[in-house]
Amino acid sequence: MTKLTGFIPAYARWIIRWRWLVVMACLLVAAVAGYGLKNFAFTADYKVYFSQDNAELIAFQKFEDTYTNSENILFVLQPGDKDVFTRDTLAIVRQLTEDAWQIPYAIRVDSITNYQHTEADGDDLIVADLVEDPRALDAAGLARVRTVALNEPVLAGRLIAYDGGTTGISVTLQFPGADHTEHLPKAVAYAEDLVARLRADHPDLTVGLTGVAIFSAAEIQVSKQDSYELVPVMYGLMIALLLVLLRSVSGTVTTLLVVSLSVLTALGLMSWFGIKMNASTALAPIIILTLAIADSVHILLAAFQEMRAGRTKQDALVESLRINAEPVFLTTLTTSIGFLSLNFSDSPPFNDLGNIAAIGVIAAWLFSMSFLPALMAILPFRVRAQTGGRRLAMDRFGDFVVAGRVPLFWGMMSLTLVSIAFIPRLELDDRFIQWFDHSVPFRVDTDFATANLTGPYTLEFSIGSGESGGISEPGYLQRLERFANWLRGQPEITHVNSFSDVMKRLNKSMHGDDPDWYRLPEQRELAAQYLLLYEMSLPYGLDLNSQIDLDKSASRLTVTLDTLPQKQIIAVIERSEAWLQANMPPVMQARATGTIVMFVNLAMRNIIGMLSGTALAFVLISVTLMFALRSVRLGLISLIPNFIPVMITFGLWAIFVGKIGIIASMITATSMGLIVDDTVHILSKYRRAKREHGAGTHDAIRYSFSHVGRALWVTTVVMVAGFLVLAFSSFKLNVDMGILTAMVLSIALVMDFLLLPALLMFMDRDKQCDCATCRVEATGPGITR
Repeated sequence: MTKLTGFIPAYARWIIRWRWLVVMACLLVAAVAGYGLKNFAFTADYKVYFSQDNAELIAFQKFEDTYTNSENILFVLQPGDKDVFTRDTLAIVRQLTEDAWQIPYAIRVDSITNYQHTEADGDDLIVADLVEDPRALDAAGLARVRTVALNEPVLAGRLIAYDGGTTGISVTLQFPGADHTEHLPKAVAYAEDLVARLRADHPDLTVGLTGVAIFSAAEIQVSKQDSYELVPVMYGLMIALLLVLLRSVSGTVTTLLVVSLSVLTALGLMSWFGIKMNASTALAPIIILTLAIADSVHILLAAFQEMRAGRTKQDALVESLRINAEPVFLTTLTTSIGFLSLNFSDSPPFNDLGNIAAIGVIAAWLFSMSFLPALMAILPFRVRAQTGGRRLAMDRFGDFVVAGRVPLFWGMMSLTLVSIAFIPRLELDDRFIQWFDHSVPFRVDTDFATANLTGPYTLEFSIGSGESGGISEPGYLQRLERFANWLRGQPEITHVNSFSDVMKRLNKSMHGDDPDWYRLPEQRELAAQYLLLYEMSLPYGLDLNSQIDLDKSASRLTVTLDTLPQKQIIAVIERSEAWLQANMPPVMQARATGTIVMFVNLAMRNIIGMLSGTALAFVLISVTLMFALRSVRLGLISLIPNFIPVMITFGLWAIFVGKIGIIASMITATSMGLIVDDTVHILSKYRRAKREHGAGTHDAIRYSFSHVGRALWVTTVVMVAGFLVLAFSSFKLNVDMGILTAMVLSIALVMDFLLLPALLMFMDRDKQCDCATCRVEATGPGITR
C-alpha cells in the first residue's frame, strides 16, 4: 500500500511514534489549566447581567446612591382564616418583625405592626408603632388597627392585602463591597431558618419568601443544580450513546477522556481569568461536553472505516487524520466564531459563556488531533472487515438522494417558506421571575406573593424639585400628587407609594386628626415644620431616607405593576414618562428605573448588539468556507442550508410556543457556528472525491455520504441529546437555548442530507454517466482509497 506523504501524515506518524509522550504532555497541559479551579466560584449578584456602561444600570445605581439599596427580603404571611387582624396573627407579625432585625446586613424592617402611625394628642404629635402589644388589643383595638392599615396608602396593597387576608414584612439589606456573593447567602440562610421555624410552629400559616435577595440566591441555586446534576446526566447519556453508536469500548473511553480534558481546560482557564459561574454560564460544561464529541467521532469512525477496508490500526489512524484534519479544523474555527460573537451581547454572562465555550471547542480540537490518536494507538481495539459486496445504509441513502433530488429540493423549500411565514407571530417577552420554573422555591413563593399581596415588578421615579428643601413646596407636592393619582388610574398598576401621602397624613394629624384636613399643606414653611417634627420622632432604621434625599430636593415614587408581559411593561414606562414630559416642569421630569426596567430592556439591547455579532459571524464563516473550499460557488451554495435551519426553527417556535426572550438574540450566531459543521464535512468529502478521484457531481455526493454520512448523524444525535439535557434545567434561559439549539441541529442535518446535495446537483453540474456500473465503481475501491 502506498505510503502517504505530506505534513498531516508525517504529523500523524510522529504522534503515533511518540504516543506515550503525547498522552503525558496532554494530561500535563490539562492539569495546569485545571489547577485554576481552585479559584472556581459562583456569583450572587443579579447585576452581573448588565455591562458597566449599561444606561439602565447606571441610572439605577445613581438612584440607589440617592435613596437606599434595592436588595430586600419580603416575608409573606397568610393565616388559615385569611384574616391578619387577629391577636394571634398580629403577634406572629410583631415577633417576626423583631426577629428580622437580626438578619445579617439588615438595615430596615417594615411591617404593619411597626408602621409609624401618627396621631394628635392636643398640640402634640404622637408617632408610635401601629401595633405595640397585639395580645392586649380588644375588639375595638383590632378594628382600629384594621381601619388604619387598610386605609393607609403606604400599607394597603404593599404590606397588607386590600382584603386584609395577607401581610408582608419587608427587610432592606445593605451588603459591604460590590460583590455580594460572600454575604448574601448568610442573610438568605437566616431568613430561610426563620421561615422554617414559622412553618413548624404554625402549620396553618402559609409563609412565602421573596425579594431581590432571594432572586439572587435562586441564581446560585440553579447554577449549582445545573452544574452538579445535569453534567453527570450528560456523562451517562454520552457513555450510553457512544457505546451504541461507536460499538467500541476503547473509542468510547478515549472520547470521554478527550471531552473531559476539554471541559477541565476550559473551566480551569475560566477560573484563572477570574470569571465566576452564574445560572447562564453554568451551561458551559454541558455545551463543551456536547460539542467536543464531534471531532473525536469523525476521526474514530473514519479510522474504523479504513480498518474495515483492510488497513492496519496505525495506517488507519494516519489516513483518518489526513482526511479529517481540514474539516475538523474548519468546524472548530466556525464554531468558535459563532460562540465568540456572543461578545457583542450587552450581557457579560453571555460574553463569558461564548468565551468559555470557544476555549472548550478549541481545546477539544487540540486534544482530538493529539491525545486521541496517541491513546488509540496504545489501546487495543478491533474492527471487523467489511463483507465483500455488501453496501452500507449510507451508500443506499446516497442513491436515494441522487434519484429524488427534484422532489427533495421542492419539498425542503416549501417547508422553509411555510415556516418562515409564521416568524412575524413571534412575540418578545422576557420576565425575569419566569426564568425559574416551579421547582425553585423562589418562583413558587413569588407567584404566591403576587397573587395575594404585591408583585415583584416595580418602577422607581426620583422626582426632583430643583432646590434644597424643595419637596416642602406646595406646588411641588400638588404636582407630585397629580402624578400619583394619574398612576393609580392606570389599569396595569396595583400600588403607588408617594411622598405626598406622607404629607397629607401629617397635615391631618397636626389638625387634630380631622379627616377634612387629609390634604396637602398650603404653606412651604408649615410643611417643612411638619416634616422636621415627624423625622425627629421616627426611631432608628425607620427614617425617611428611603423616600427622600439628604437635602430634601427630591422624593421617591414607587409604582408596583401587575404581572404583565414585557410589551405592556414597556408601554406603561413610556406612557408614564410621556405624561411627566407633558404635565410637569423640566425639573420634575424623570425616567423610570428599577430592576424591571433593566431587565425589560436587556433583551432588546442584546438583539441590537447581536445583530452586529451575527452579521460579523456570518461574513467570517462565509469567507472561511470560500477560502477553505477554494471555491466561491461552493461557499455560496453552503450558505443556503446553513441559514435555513434557523429560520425554520423560529417559525416552528412561533407556531408551538409563540413567545421568545433574550435567548433569541444569541441563538442565530451560536447555532450558525454549529450547523455549518455538517456542511463543511460533506463539502470537504465532496471536493476530495472530485479532486483526488475525478468523480462527477453525483458520484461525489455518494462518496460524501459513504465516508461521512454515519459520522454526521452520530454526532448530531449526540449533540441533540446533549442540548436536550438542558431542557431539564430549572432556568428558562438554559431550557430555551437547549431546545432551540437541538431543533436547529436536527433541521440542519435534514437540510444537509436532503437539500444540500440537490443544490450541488443543480448548481455544480457536470457531465457524467449515472449507470449502475459507474455507481458501483464510484463506491468501490477506486474511490474509497
